[in-house]
Amino acid sequence: MDRFSFSLGQEVRLVRSGEAGVVVGRAEYTDAAPSYFVRYAAADGRLDERWWAQSALEAADAGSLCASQA
Repeated sequence: MDRFSFSLGQEVRLVRSGEAGVVVGRAEYTDAAPSYFVRYAAADGRLDERWWAQSALEAADAGSLCASQA
């Protein structure tokens, strides 16, 4: 059974900040929810990559990212 809510390459948004990015990695654990490595444009314009818990992400609207962010 696939426990992942988001696919590799899928556009996502950070729930708290609204910053949008692309899932570039995923991790599955025996005793924790899946995590996602997301490449996104931070609020100050920097391109950043970070691991996020599944609960910190939501699916973004299709086409909501600029090509330079992905």
